[in-house]
Amino acid sequence: MAVAFSVNLKNLFKAAPKSDLPDNGFELPGQNGEAIILIHGMTGTPHEMRFLANYLNRQGYAVYCPRLAHHGAPLHILQMSKWQDFYQTVRQCYLQVRGQYKHVYTGGLSMGALLALLLADEFKGEIAGVSCLSPTLFYDGWNTPWYSFLLPLAYKTPLKYFFYFKEEPPYGIKNEAVRRRIHEFYSKADLNNMDQVHQYGYPFFPLTLLYQLEKLVKHLSGRLQGISTPVQLIQAEHDDMSSVRNSQFIYNRVKSDRKELVLLHNSYHIITADQERNSVAVHMQRFFSGQPNLA
Repeated sequence: MAVAFSVNLKNLFKAAPKSDLPDNGFELPGQNGEAIILIHGMTGTPHEMRFLANYLNRQGYAVYCPRLAHHGAPLHILQMSKWQDFYQTVRQCYLQVRGQYKHVYTGGLSMGALLALLLADEFKGEIAGVSCLSPTLFYDGWNTPWYSFLLPLAYKTPLKYFFYFKEEPPYGIKNEAVRRRIHEFYSKADLNNMDQVHQYGYPFFPLTLLYQLEKLVKHLSGRLQGISTPVQLIQAEHDDMSSVRNSQFIYNRVKSDRKELVLLHNSYHIITADQERNSVAVHMQRFFSGQPNLA
């Protein structure tokens, strides 16, 4: 993840305005009596799950894709969020559909994968399967900046409220056409520009959220051995943000009788929208339907 530092003091203590932001989460009714909750990544958007949602819905599944708490809000609001706020969004979505379907599955991208695992841990025996897409416990991909090891020092100081990272190419995308569209938006963005965030996510990443991710990882890591739900892990071999070590870490610790690790060869981090998104959708549908991986 190539980044550039930016400092914004202007909005730190600004009162949060009343939220009149549209909730761009979405639901797709199904026909097979089963449901899938799809969870987007940190600073991302439900839009990044749209292709998977449409594919799985065509297979008969009802699909729920909520917008995580405070995503779509101005950055000075998002940066004050806790990981528990994001999990609460997922939890409430599940409670709304609980008991309505024969089976409920979850799938999440990046941080969303961690939230999906937490849901399976809390509701043991209720979640029928989890698909973890580019799970991110450690930012250790090939595009991670050399100074990332210094971040924990900033977490312990007020600096975490003032610093943001601005994403730079490849933005987790190997597909050149998609990357160009993202670059057109990101290259013109500033800290107060929320235009098109609903489509492309935030061009800036608050340091406070990296701190929250670290806390989420610590919480989840201690619970992995208690997870026996079927778990699928799908990750690109050349993931620019988080290496395959992330998937292997989870695979080696969960106690699921049924678990699998699928590696992609022509994508980067955002595998839900990249070159092999169709393959990702096919693997998810196969896993949720109980079919073995024959690849």
